[in-house]
Amino acid sequence: MDKPACDIPELAIQVRGLTKSFGDCPALRGIDLNVRRGESVAVFGPNGAGKTTLIKILAAIMNPSSGEVLIDGLSIKDTTYEVQRRIGIVSHQTFLYANLTAYENLKFYGRMYDVPGTDERIREVAEMVGMTSRLNDKVGTFSRGMQQRLSIARSLLHKPSIMLLDEPETGLDQRAISLLWKVIRPDGGERRTTVFSTHSLERGRELADRFIILNKGRAVFEDTKHRLDLDGLREAYQRTAGASV
Repeated sequence: MDKPACDIPELAIQVRGLTKSFGDCPALRGIDLNVRRGESVAVFGPNGAGKTTLIKILAAIMNPSSGEVLIDGLSIKDTTYEVQRRIGIVSHQTFLYANLTAYENLKFYGRMYDVPGTDERIREVAEMVGMTSRLNDKVGTFSRGMQQRLSIARSLLHKPSIMLLDEPETGLDQRAISLLWKVIRPDGGERRTTVFSTHSLERGRELADRFIILNKGRAVFEDTKHRLDLDGLREAYQRTAGASV
């Protein structure tokens, strides 16, 4: 059961001492992170920095090696289903079934998350991403860009309060990119809590309130949009990540 509004904490995401290793290879080394409700946080870093691993753990689709992660005050270890109901995720993996139609995919996830008025909601999200005419087509016939659009619709189906996006612009054309950032706001325009990884410092600074740079599994830099212009962000990235973009 969802918590009453008065019991929902101000911090949507709390991370303490998060580590993740794959065999002898550490991917995350003691990450601490707080994200306020309605805040947008961009995560930068070179390939292998740990961005995707962090997003997957926050989404409760990968277990950490150690540390604590709370989503709306709920532990991802103890209340995985309740956590996942609060989260929408867009990543390289679409989480779609190629042998099912777009409608059947959305219907499946609607049932999984107990979405009320599923058919009406499916029509709403399909219209949001410009896919109404393709609902009865099998996903295996879609281009990568169309699959990503459907993945965005899937992520919004249950009206999540938190969006997690792992380099979401990959495979999207410019129209779809503009659409992506427009539709992650919920009905009425209230801001969702958003954590997204991107290689584009320009896009990250445009859309985020706060920036975090990862390098070799550690958070090596953090600052806010109000304190840092784009040139300052580029300098910080080059200094802390050892690369220029």
